Amino acid sequence: MAVSTLASAVGKGILAGLVGTAAMTLSSTLEAKASGRGASTTPADAVEETFDIQPQDDAAEQRLNTLAHWGYGTAWGAVRGLLGAAGLSGPAAGATHFAAVWATQQVTLPSLGVAKPTWQYGGQALATDVGHHAVYATVTSLAYEWLDRR
Repeated sequence: MAVSTLASAVGKGILAGLVGTAAMTLSSTLEAKASGRGASTTPADAVEETFDIQPQDDAAEQRLNTLAHWGYGTAWGAVRGLLGAAGLSGPAAGATHFAAVWATQQVTLPSLGVAKPTWQYGGQALATDVGHHAVYATVTSLAYEWLDRR
């Protein structure tokens, strides 16, 4: 595979990841408002734990949370691009992308001590988490496929 083909796929994936992150942000914001739960701080918590940093105030914490959320989702789009470059497409690519993103979250966040293991979530929280990540993976995959046809 040519480097230019791989770079193109990764670039499309990053753009698709940005679109998918926007969709997940919308779904989680609407759900949080409808359910009355607060916004998640898990992205900031993970960055703080990984890099041993502590924001100085709530505004800095919120900025870090937003940056981590958007950076993580956008970067995972590159993986969707790599799946496309490897020849995977359609629902199989979307499902594989979802599985990779969600499985990584399920291992990484508990190991950092910033989230409980899946089996401790409870049914509603688990369904909400799966749902938002399914929105992300589906929209990212659709955006990638659209960009790849151009």
